[in-house]
Amino acid sequence: MDFLPLFFRSFSEAPLFFFCSIDCLMAGCLNTIKKPMMSKNDTIAAIATAPGSGGVGIVRLSGSRLLPMAQALLPATQNITPRRALYGDFCTADGETIDQGLLLYFPAPASFTGEDVIELHGHGGTVVLNMLLQRCLQLGARPAEPGEFSKRAFLNGKIDLAQAESIADLIEASGQSAARMAMRSLKGAFSDKIHALVDELIDLRMLVEATLDFPEEEIDFVRDTDALQRLARLQAALDAVLNTARQGAILREGMNIVLVGAPNVGKSSLLNALAGDEVAIVTDIAGTTRDTVREEIRLDGIPVHIIDTAGLRETDDIVEQKGIERSRRALDHADIALVLVDPREGINPHTRAILDNLPPNLHQIEVVNKIDLHPETAGGFHPAAHATVRISAKTGAGLEALKQALLQQVGWQGESEGLFLARSRHVHALHRAQDELTAAADAAPQLDFMAEHLRLAQNALSEITGEFTPDDLLGVIFSRFCIGK
Repeated sequence: MDFLPLFFRSFSEAPLFFFCSIDCLMAGCLNTIKKPMMSKNDTIAAIATAPGSGGVGIVRLSGSRLLPMAQALLPATQNITPRRALYGDFCTADGETIDQGLLLYFPAPASFTGEDVIELHGHGGTVVLNMLLQRCLQLGARPAEPGEFSKRAFLNGKIDLAQAESIADLIEASGQSAARMAMRSLKGAFSDKIHALVDELIDLRMLVEATLDFPEEEIDFVRDTDALQRLARLQAALDAVLNTARQGAILREGMNIVLVGAPNVGKSSLLNALAGDEVAIVTDIAGTTRDTVREEIRLDGIPVHIIDTAGLRETDDIVEQKGIERSRRALDHADIALVLVDPREGINPHTRAILDNLPPNLHQIEVVNKIDLHPETAGGFHPAAHATVRISAKTGAGLEALKQALLQQVGWQGESEGLFLARSRHVHALHRAQDELTAAADAAPQLDFMAEHLRLAQNALSEITGEFTPDDLLGVIFSRFCIGK
């Protein structure tokens, strides 16, 4: 370390004492990370394939000492070799055949969960798979909870929390881009970046806290250890990871687009044009849309949830009032509002009343509709809009420009080789770490405050991989997995 000679020049016995302190400090820094604990040893079982009929179905088991259970399931075969498929009859306790198929045995720790694992590959019928599962329960297994296999893999140190979440993301991927990004996360692309940040952060914490342990040393810590430059490099690296995570979160979670505007301005026509189908009723009668109409499309692989709102206006119609209430709730969860404007009227009183009630931080795009009838209109009726696009929902003119404006407003930069799938919680944790590093830089002359902000930054980053994660958060995360994973 750069600052070690500064101490050694003052204390002839400093090396031994100093390195003892460093050892204790390293242990303290690393102990702020919550180590995974081994999972329970009870055996769990679940059908791992999707419900319904299929050519092949799989029942999976995980626990300890499963070899006797494997021999009971496949009694005709006594020589069960790890990681070698065995074909035979799966039998009841009375020797009656339940199904014919393959048995695979993976002894601990060389398995997905880190425990003994058995997979039974049989025919994919609902009844036969349930019979096979019941036989496993008779032999001492219990039904697995949602996500319990992945949770055991995490608790046993086979994968970290970000990788565990990517398993669910891979299963739920609704597009090729999302599937590729989820696989990158599963292979550790995201986790590697977080671990690299944590390693740099621990190194910086050691410098700061070691200096606090030696207050009698007359050195300028910030100058002699290059602390601020180290911190600046760490902040830059974190900013790069955060930008990539934002892109991954957009790809995973998509964006919510709300169409707003005065009645009969063309919102339903635009929804139909974007969806490529007649999903909303279009008439010249104001108030035709009395409820929110939802449709999902894809822009450059990103899921886009479009909501056509009921025209926000005063009305005595009870049904329409309910639709307007739902429209207002949809605005609270929107990422972007497409404010439709009729060029003949511009921002009329109806539209102005809507704009006055939009959430203050909501991105807005002014969409000047009906340019097939009024091609000379340039737009610019809504000065507070972040962009203006001229379209004709009837002919499709300007729709591509609108799609590109949507991608630009949400911050999508396109799929790249280094992109990985991320979740909102990952982005929030990175933001918290970023804030703590900023606070650490501001507190640099006061090393005790700087050390505390660095510790909190490390905790925030470690929550992503699960090395420092509250147990209640683990319960929420894994409860959203499917049974059998």
